[in-house]
Amino acid sequence: MVQRFIILFTLLLTVYSSINYYIGWHITEWFDAIGLAYKPAIFWTVLGVIAYGYIGGRIPLPGFSKPVGRLLKVIGSYYIFIMEAGFLLFLIGDLIGLFVSWSGGNREDYTLYSVSSVLAIILILLIIGSRNAWSPIVRKYDLEIDKQTAGAEKVWTIAVASDLHLGNVVGRRHLRRLVDRVNAMNPDLILLPGDVIDDTIEPFIRNKMSSLLGELKAKHGVYAVLGNHEYYGGHIEQYIAEMNKIGIKVLRDETVEIAEVLYVAGRKDKTADSADLTKRMSVSDLLSTLDLNKPVILMDHQPTKLALAADSGADIMLSGHTHRGQFAPNHLLTGRIFELDWGYLRKGAMHVVVSSGFGTWGPPIRIGSRSEIIQLKVMLK
Repeated sequence: MVQRFIILFTLLLTVYSSINYYIGWHITEWFDAIGLAYKPAIFWTVLGVIAYGYIGGRIPLPGFSKPVGRLLKVIGSYYIFIMEAGFLLFLIGDLIGLFVSWSGGNREDYTLYSVSSVLAIILILLIIGSRNAWSPIVRKYDLEIDKQTAGAEKVWTIAVASDLHLGNVVGRRHLRRLVDRVNAMNPDLILLPGDVIDDTIEPFIRNKMSSLLGELKAKHGVYAVLGNHEYYGGHIEQYIAEMNKIGIKVLRDETVEIAEVLYVAGRKDKTADSADLTKRMSVSDLLSTLDLNKPVILMDHQPTKLALAADSGADIMLSGHTHRGQFAPNHLLTGRIFELDWGYLRKGAMHVVVSSGFGTWGPPIRIGSRSEIIQLKVMLK
């Protein structure tokens, strides 16, 4: 097992380093083409620090140097997008360059224009992607549930926000946007389907984000479930304690009846199967004790096994996790992995809604996706 891990790690490190060398080589060629003097040792050192900044910034550092680690993580997060976009664009540029060379074109002139174009496109994408990440939209769905609820409220407004990823990159300013927009809905219920924090709980506590998150208000309360990143951070009990302080109940394979009208069921994340000693309950077992004559809203962070959830009695399933790839063309991969990686799907009698998320993992960049809050209008009979 250890040998296999070492081989896999070495392979990934080699591929990652090769991609960054490929990008750096193009930039040095561009420097030469425009006549910009540079010292190779300094250039490659700076590129190396930036390229490995996100990884390095996650390593625990002594107290006095923690701000350096946080800065590295933020810079490195942006570089993740620059690296992917740069690699794909340079690759396309090089393929075009082969035809230029075969047709007798000037390779040096092509390098100048090609790399300049790539850098300009990346800059434009950074601007557009930042706007998409930091300017959330409210996406609305009207859902009908064919169950009798005599004497109860017939229309429920439910606000849903997944994948906040609160941490060093997504902070209080973006969280304030969430609180203001959700509270403006005057919701009956607020649901948070996982990844509220981005791994470590330290910036969540240091920046007093819980007090701001606690400003979320709904007639029938606020409920959350665990995502994979809460497990990655390893601070689940502390996180749940912080959420309890602000009146947000984290459901871990638990159900709660709301106003004697409907149920909210919350599953542990799929990561619990490997990271939690008690694993996680099957969806059929979780819902087996409920009165299925009443509407059931299921929160499961990762949108998997939709048919099983529908067969077990869920009327609405809410998920996140995918970010819809966060930036194109990653959505092509998430679209292959998940039956529904974003948007709405009717699975039998069950409504499935998968959010692209409110926050971001890694770079605060979205291309082909938006930071979003879901507003459900749930109509009962």
